Amino acid sequence: MKKEKLEDYSLSKNSKKKQQPFKLGIVGCGSMGQEIAITASQHGIDVVFIDITDERIEGIMRSINEQLDAMIRHWGMTEGDKKAVLSRIKGYLGYEVLRECRLVIEAVNTKKPVNSLELRRNIFKKIEAAVCNNTVIASNASTKVIDDLSVSLEKPERAIGLHFLSPAYDVKIVEVNKSWKTSEEAYEQTLKFAKMIDKQPINVNGTPGNISTRLIIPLINEACQMLMEGVSTIEEIDVCMKLGYGLQHGPFAMADKIGIDKLMRWMEGLYLEYGDVKYKASPIIKRLVRAGLFGQRVGEGFYCYENGQRTEKEGSIYNLGRMK
Repeated sequence: MKKEKLEDYSLSKNSKKKQQPFKLGIVGCGSMGQEIAITASQHGIDVVFIDITDERIEGIMRSINEQLDAMIRHWGMTEGDKKAVLSRIKGYLGYEVLRECRLVIEAVNTKKPVNSLELRRNIFKKIEAAVCNNTVIASNASTKVIDDLSVSLEKPERAIGLHFLSPAYDVKIVEVNKSWKTSEEAYEQTLKFAKMIDKQPINVNGTPGNISTRLIIPLINEACQMLMEGVSTIEEIDVCMKLGYGLQHGPFAMADKIGIDKLMRWMEGLYLEYGDVKYKASPIIKRLVRAGLFGQRVGEGFYCYENGQRTEKEGSIYNLGRMK
């Protein structure tokens, strides 16, 4: 009779190998890339990001450190939490570090006015050359169609849109934009990631602008039209929409927060795609961009910003709110 051994009943022998920990890759770690990195790291996920120079990587880590300090000041994090988050985020120059990532997000913050398509396609190709066969490749781009990016891949079924709204660590949703080729496996892995970082996935079927951008642009454009007609002031239009409809920010404060230059790129991208005047950038948006008044990031847009405080401008809108 065969003598049974204790190891015949061991878990290591009879169970499947433990799955590798979920690792996230980010290519392009500007403001949104940093927010995504913080969000994932807060939920215990290791993050590697790629950027173009050592100096950029050092600046990105400083910026992440400052954002975490701001969270501590607002009682959203402890010093211990901050150390844990920073320990999970690492920056590199080469794509080879993406090899073990289960999901890689392209989050390049391009300054090109409209067509960043070729740049993003090239990034997709470099990601695919570095990662495993089952890695999902996503783009955070708002106004690009994921179908247009996926054609650069040998396995286009692994591509998907994954659009975060800012600030990514506070907003409770993420838009998941499938192409007509996106596989069920890639989709399910993306939903799993959304669940891991405590986000509600909003399903979108292959449209540029997703839901959020396509709805917010006409609102901001119409607010600009009303402002130029003299219907009301910046502050009162914002208060009306905040208190009347429960928005977190009125359209002008929202434009400043998004970045008016970024907003104009969205508008130009959607106008190019759909040809509908509701997406065409308002003249006041263009004037602010030409003047370098991009909003909260630079201290002035529709409002002025100093030491974290927002103040209303007193001048005419025809002088971009400034006193002459």
